[in-house]
Amino acid sequence: MWFAGYVVVPILFQSLDRKMAGMVAGQVFTVTAYIGLISGLALFASLVFIRPAGKFGHPRHWVLLGMIALILTGQLVLQPMMSALKQTGLVEGSQAVAEFGHLHGISSILYLVNSLLGLGLVIFGLRSPVQGS
Repeated sequence: MWFAGYVVVPILFQSLDRKMAGMVAGQVFTVTAYIGLISGLALFASLVFIRPAGKFGHPRHWVLLGMIALILTGQLVLQPMMSALKQTGLVEGSQAVAEFGHLHGISSILYLVNSLLGLGLVIFGLRSPVQGS
């Protein structure tokens, strides 16, 4: 996630024209989102089905659910809205461009929040500390 969003995409915008970079970046973010969604759901399933009952509920577990929700919001709400606006042609100075910019800003913030939450899970781990050890 960090590599795609903060290394690959900036390189795309430095190397390609804006329109092509945007198209490729969109594909990179889509693939990254699906990898994150599959990984997040697998982690969540392991918490629910492998960990003993009553052990779920640590704040880190809720962070994981929040990350999944952020991915779903981006892919199922923001991306379709942005794609629909792109279909209009996005004429510079138009209301569609302003709306696209607004949605892109929201999407960027969600990506940053998700990146930071993921970093927190990597640093602090997902499992609850074991009592008595």
